[in-house]
Amino acid sequence: MHPLTPLFKGGLALLVVAGIVITNMRDKVIGWMVALFAPEAGYGGQGGDPVDWVLENDLVLLALLAVLGLVVVLIAIFWFLWRFHQFRITGAHVEVRKGLLFRSHRRAPLDRVQGVNLTRPFPARIIGLAKLEVVGAGNDANVPLEYLSTAKAEAVRADILRLAAGARNARLVASGAAPRTTREQLIGSVNAGVSGLIEGVDLADVAPESVVKIPAGRLIGSQLIVAVLWILFFGAIYLVSIISMYLGMTADGEDHADIAIGMVALSLGMGIPLVIAVVGITWAQISKSLRYSIASTPDGVRITFGLLTTVTETLPPGRIFAVEVSQSLLWRPFGWWTVKINRMTGKSATQQQSGNAQQFNIVLPVGRRADVERVLGLVLPGIAAHEISAMWESGVTGPAADDPYKTIPARAWWRRPLSWRRHGYRLTAHSVLVRRGFLWRRLAVFPLARLQSVSISQGPIDRLQRVSRGQIHSVTGPVTGNLSGLERDDAIALLDGVSRAAALAASADRTHRWAEYTPEHAAEHAAGAEHAAEAAQP
Repeated sequence: MHPLTPLFKGGLALLVVAGIVITNMRDKVIGWMVALFAPEAGYGGQGGDPVDWVLENDLVLLALLAVLGLVVVLIAIFWFLWRFHQFRITGAHVEVRKGLLFRSHRRAPLDRVQGVNLTRPFPARIIGLAKLEVVGAGNDANVPLEYLSTAKAEAVRADILRLAAGARNARLVASGAAPRTTREQLIGSVNAGVSGLIEGVDLADVAPESVVKIPAGRLIGSQLIVAVLWILFFGAIYLVSIISMYLGMTADGEDHADIAIGMVALSLGMGIPLVIAVVGITWAQISKSLRYSIASTPDGVRITFGLLTTVTETLPPGRIFAVEVSQSLLWRPFGWWTVKINRMTGKSATQQQSGNAQQFNIVLPVGRRADVERVLGLVLPGIAAHEISAMWESGVTGPAADDPYKTIPARAWWRRPLSWRRHGYRLTAHSVLVRRGFLWRRLAVFPLARLQSVSISQGPIDRLQRVSRGQIHSVTGPVTGNLSGLERDDAIALLDGVSRAAALAASADRTHRWAEYTPEHAAEHAAGAEHAAEAAQP
């Protein structure tokens, strides 16, 4: 790990807290020191400035020695923390060991790596540091590597992904220079960090250009439109409070001056926090999405985002379990869409609900149709371009003429009064498509090779109407596969067809070991997909 790792993992906070404590308690601290080392001086801690007292009593040397001793102790603690924080990459695992008294040992099997995230918090960016997070499969399965120089973090990330891909040996980083000293590492990190902060960092193996360019105006405008909903929500709370207060004070016989003062006080007490909340929420979303880019690399899809704290995540092939294209009613006049995915994040259920965790499920914050189709081509590499275009016409904006989707029958229209003609599914050679929504249009794509399971159910009212409910099961994420009001025969066809097709697709899939994915495997996968499509037909 980088020598400054302990400083960024708590040392800065420790120094700030120590400074605050010393500032607020300096009289008592100096009194304790004097009582311990020079009781005859008789410092009482009353009146005057302690610094002046130190100078007047000729205790400068003692004070400097005390400060120097404290610094030495802190440096020793930081050194031990850094010395016993180690990681290694083997042919099967990524391991991290840390701690002297309280030891911790975390291990991530390479064959279960779901991705590698490279995060550069703003303070760490200044001196060229970054942290890696190896995303595992399961709850609380991630392995963090904090902190490394940005160049070393990139090299480690490449090695992890190359080994996870099935390659026999990790890529060696050639270097003709001799190993650098700690001082040279620190100076080099700071130089690289300042340069990257000013010029921006183009990481080594990113494609020359992002396949999608999001204008800053579009990104900001999309979030301001969403902020309108927050303004309406908080405005309704404020309006109800004002009306309730006015009616209550009027009923109590308060005069107009008191009522006006009370309303002004309530407006300031509620209005300012509400404005701060709306601005904070909107800015958080904007800052996370600025500097967005998405590109294809040999190790998978690389997504970068963030203004102050920059995050670069690499999604290897075969690690995306579901994709959803959606559009809110407020975005419809502008033709904007967003794309989200289901992936294993290695976080607990509670952690996945946080805003930072949900950001990792967004692969396109806002974009037009052409942007969406390019992103779908990256995250769903097994689907041809013409199929994506057809998917858009019949799925995203459909239904069209000769609609291929199995939808809600007319007798069950009341279950989805606005969207019953859209609400349905389609089984293709490579995936299950779930189309829903009229006001908020959605199309979910579940690759057959990544499906977890499928189920159907039928309640008493469903039996009377001869309809059923269906559920496409995927890993935890924003994309769901709920279907309701399906024709009973269509629901049975969904269960039988998907079960057979998913088993065949999974057996033919080799993308989870993408370095071993040869043309022969690709042909085998294509043949398996065609066979799956034929087997899926009822």
